[in-house]
Formats: sequence, C-alpha cells, structure tokens
Amino acid sequence: MHLNDNLKKQYTEDRMSAIEAQRLAQIYAFGPMTFQTARLMVKWGIFEMLETPMTPEEVAEKAGISLYAAKCLLESSLTMNTVIVDPETGRYSLAKTGWFLLHDESTRVNLDFNHDVNYQGMFYLEEALREGKPAGLKCLGDWPTVYEGLSTLPEQAQKSWFAFDHFYSDGSFEQALELVFSRPTKHLMDVGGNTGRWAMQCVQYNPDVEVTIVDLPQQIGMMREQTAGQPGADRIHGYAANMLDDNCKLPSEPAFDAIWMSQFLDCFSEPQILSILRRAASVMTAGTRLYIMETLWDRQRFDTAALCLAQTSLYFTAIANGNSKMYHSDDLVRLVREAGLDVDEIHDFLGLGHSVLECTIR
Repeated sequence: MHLNDNLKKQYTEDRMSAIEAQRLAQIYAFGPMTFQTARLMVKWGIFEMLETPMTPEEVAEKAGISLYAAKCLLESSLTMNTVIVDPETGRYSLAKTGWFLLHDESTRVNLDFNHDVNYQGMFYLEEALREGKPAGLKCLGDWPTVYEGLSTLPEQAQKSWFAFDHFYSDGSFEQALELVFSRPTKHLMDVGGNTGRWAMQCVQYNPDVEVTIVDLPQQIGMMREQTAGQPGADRIHGYAANMLDDNCKLPSEPAFDAIWMSQFLDCFSEPQILSILRRAASVMTAGTRLYIMETLWDRQRFDTAALCLAQTSLYFTAIANGNSKMYHSDDLVRLVREAGLDVDEIHDFLGLGHSVLECTIR
C-alpha cells in the first residue's frame, strides 16, 4: 500500500498510551455532544469573546444566554481542550484547538458542511453501509443521489455544500491551469463541471480555448445561470449527460486536446469509475490528455488532511450516493489502467492537497 513517510509513521504503529487512548475513545463516544458544543461556541461568538479572558457571568451576558447555558458550554469546552481556565480568577480563555475552530477556514467549512448537510443523515450510516444506498439523504430531500438535488437543496444545506466543494477545489486552480495549458489546448472537455467555476478559469486564462461542460441537465442549467454575462462565457458549452448511465456517451467532436475531471470520480463506485474512464478512452486520440484531479487520502503531507478525507468518504456513503469515497491512489491508478489508459505522471500537492493523474491512451 502506498503511504507517504509522514502517514507511515502515523498509521503503522500504535503510539498512544492507554490513558490517551481511553480519553480519545470517550470523545468519540460523546461525539454528538462535543460536535454541537464546538459549533455553538463558534456560532454564538463565545470563542471570539474568549480571546479576552472572561467569567461565565460575562460570557452569559455578552452572548445573551443564561448562566446555566454558558456554564454548560464552557465546562464541556474545557474538557474538550478548546478553552482553558485561570484557577485564580475563574476566567476562561481560548485554547489552541478553539483558535483553529474559530480562525481556520478549512475547519469552519467542515463544521458547517457537517452540521448543515451530514449531521442528521449520519444516523443512517449503518443502513447505508449495509445496503450501498445513501440512506441519510432522505433528511435533505427525495432524490436517488444528492447530485440530482443540488439545485433544490434546502438553502443553508446548499450554501454549505457549495462552500465545502469550492473551498477544496478553488485553491488548486492556478497550478492546475498551468499544468493543463502547458500544452496547446484548443478544446477542453470538463466532465462534471458543476457550476462552471473551472471552465470560467480556463476561458479567462486562455483566450482561445473552447470548453464543453458535461454534467446533469439541472447542473448545466445552474452553470448557465452562474456564467451568464461573464467574460469568455460564450466559449463555454453545455452537454447534458447522466454518467451513471453506461450507455451515455461523451462527446467526440470536436477532437478534444484535454479532458478534465476534478473532484468527479470520487462521486462514483469503482465499477462506475471504470465505465466512465472507458467512455473517456473511447473519445480520446493519441493527442488527448486526461487529467484527473482528486484529493487522494494517501498522498497528503499531513495526517490531519488524511483524516478529513477519510471522514468525507462517509458523507458519500450516507448522503451523496451510497457507494463512492475518497480513493487511495493505488485504487484509482488500477482503474485507469483497466480502462486502457496509462498514468504518465502524478502531480501532487496542488492547492489544499490535490493530486492530478495525467493520463494518455495506451
């Protein structure tokens, strides 16, 4: 199994003491309580208040909550190591973990995503794992997968879903553009182009490229709304397709210089990925390059990133579709090869931990 050196140290030996392990086990056992405490400490501005030490009475008054509520949250937070207390004055202040919950953008995005999109549906994780269906999706709406429902998700869930999706993709755009356009690229196919954020980057980066976005009909509609009137939008074209349908072909004309799949294949099971890659291979020429950008959990610099990605797999299980995940690179490379393609190179560490598999027809 491929693991970088940092992850090898973390995942191949048990280095916790028994006391540390027991404490962590209890944090997991009380997961709903610790999660909601952290969320409310952020939402009600209490972490921000505690950048200046305060007593429970002062917190209660400033937050507009009862002293009882303030004490419950502060004492829970104290045992979660998100705040500390001065034993002489009884004043609470922000600890390092609380600082990250307050100021670290990825942590805030993940917190909102998990509350607004995942929290209720995770109750049905066991059912989803056993049946291979997104059993928790019913908490958001009545669709086969979350993708059919993106345009009609409840407002806050939709906001947090797109914030999560865009946060993890947008930071990689600059490096990805340099990679893709290091070769002459007149026609680019963006499979799973969603709201057109990557396509807009492409047409504004390269004044000659024409981009064809392949996605569900409702996503094509959202893309047209989002890109309307923007410079270069006339060079973005839509091709409505449901890639879950094995008979749904990708466009073959014009001849595409590049096919782009960003955070797309993680939305499908391994058999579905193989089918999609074979259909991509069928429209590729010797001059076409397929770029697959994914956050591969085994190719992260830090354990924290790998942890976030492995937990995100369970969103796919319970909410998104029931059968996909954040993949290990070995699995994705194997599927690329089974589809009749070669991985010429893997480019790591784009943006917030993305990798790009650069593939050609065999």
